[in-house]
Amino acid sequence: MKKALLTLALASGLALGGTSALQAHEHRGEGHGKRGGYKMMGGHSFKHLKEDLNLTAEQEAQVKPILEQAKPQMKAIQEEAMQKRKAVMDNTAAQIRPILTAEQQQKLDALQAAQEKMREARQEMRQARRDAKTQ
Repeated sequence: MKKALLTLALASGLALGGTSALQAHEHRGEGHGKRGGYKMMGGHSFKHLKEDLNLTAEQEAQVKPILEQAKPQMKAIQEEAMQKRKAVMDNTAAQIRPILTAEQQQKLDALQAAQEKMREARQEMRQARRDAKTQ
């Protein structure tokens, strides 16, 4: 029973951690999102930011370069955080793996493979959207 709960906890943790990492990756400030525009400041696009704050044309001209300048820094921070999260998740799985039975290890491998496949599919979908927008 303890092993079953441990497996469930590990699978849930990996799935949630993977989902969080995916969401972070999707919103890493590459400039495009569901709303379009510049993804910065808590997920606000530049368009929505200027509308929500009712920026004047002069303010828009001042704010936009600031957001553009911050974009590479935000991207670097996000990528570093994702690498650290992956290292922690890999280390955690490596510590838990020996506790599992051979059958549970196979299930864990399948869960991790499915998670990786989902991540790759989302990347392909995002790339297709970017390609469609540039055409």
